[in-house]
Order: sequence, then structure tokens, then C-alpha cells
Amino acid sequence: MNAPLERPANSVDPKLLEILVCPMTKGPLEYDAARQELISRSAKLAYPIRDGIPIMLPEEARKID
Repeated sequence: MNAPLERPANSVDPKLLEILVCPMTKGPLEYDAARQELISRSAKLAYPIRDGIPIMLPEEARKID
């Protein structure tokens, strides 16, 4: 039996990234691996990723310009 492929720590499943959208605008998100955030340009918010889990709560998001 094959073991499941291990992802690096703090990485997000690429399949999950394909289906996630901004909860505010329903628009696309950009993955920023360096900052561990999902960026919504339309909402001007950056959602944090903690321990590989996207935190898709607007109150947890960082405002961006």
C-alpha cells in the first residue's frame, strides 16, 4: 500500500486553492507562499494561512492597498 504524498509543512493543498474564493467578493484568490496568505485583490484583503489551513474570515484578514 502506498503512503499518501506528504506536503511540506505550512503548505496548502493545491486542489483546495483551486476551489477557494474570497468570501466577501466571491472573486479569485492569489496564493502568496512567502507570506502564507491568500490575496483577494478585489476585496483588498489578505487571508492568513495557519498550519496549512486558510483562515477565510474577513475579521482575520489583513487589509492591503
